[in-house]
Amino acid sequence: MDKALLVYNPFSGDRGIIQKLDFIIQRFQQEGILLQPYRIMEGCEKNITSLMTDGSFKFVISSGGDGTLNFICNILMENNLSIPMGIIPAGTCNDFASILNIPTSIEECVDIILRGRTVDVDVGVVDKRTYFLSSCAGGVFVDVSFSTDSELKKNLGAFAYYLKALSEMANMKPFKVTIETDKEVFEDDILLFFILNGNQAGGFHNLMDAVYDDGLMDIVIIKDCRKIELAGIFYKVISNELPSDKNVVTIRTDRCTIKSSKEIILSIDGEKGPALPVEVRFVNKALKVFA
Repeated sequence: MDKALLVYNPFSGDRGIIQKLDFIIQRFQQEGILLQPYRIMEGCEKNITSLMTDGSFKFVISSGGDGTLNFICNILMENNLSIPMGIIPAGTCNDFASILNIPTSIEECVDIILRGRTVDVDVGVVDKRTYFLSSCAGGVFVDVSFSTDSELKKNLGAFAYYLKALSEMANMKPFKVTIETDKEVFEDDILLFFILNGNQAGGFHNLMDAVYDDGLMDIVIIKDCRKIELAGIFYKVISNELPSDKNVVTIRTDRCTIKSSKEIILSIDGEKGPALPVEVRFVNKALKVFA
């Protein structure tokens, strides 16, 4: 009998995964797969890494938000594991699952994994040691995802992020940044930048025609502007379109370095990351994901 590992975060989203565990285990057993659940808790990385690297599991499933998915992605990449990854999205935004058109229905996700079809996806890497799947961002509002109250996220979903961002708009401060690629150098005062591996970040859709398997990152930069101009940009983004605007710059590349005179903390897949300066590159088709 084949074995698979289910790593789940019991606190993600509406916490519905807990009520569905028996159903999920049963469905895999019916298909001849012994599913071993593992509950994420503080200090569990060593145990999960040991399980994933012992060669017993045919594939691994991540159930949680983008942070849980990032956690599993980093273990796979750091240990050069080639086993496929399944996704049962259970977080607030589930950006990467949305990029792959993976539904939020647990039943449908199980069907997708059992069908066995995989796609190859790019993975971003920061300073050769921190990996990400959907986004890497710096500047105003980027701490919203990891500083927003968990109960607020549970009750309001992605809208909780928007409320948190609005409350911080009065305190926003620009910073000078230098973004250097193989072909160009961008240097200016900005409010925000984010690097995408698809067309979604923070629950916003259709940010640009980015794809997850071309080996390229799409960088969106919002330059320093008046609050009313920024509000107009955000309104268009909420309407699911990347605005054509003098204050919005886009760059497409496979690698870049980002520097600033200020200590700018990055958000990586919605979790707190390292500070600038950093080097970012993309690894083309680095992981297999059921989709």
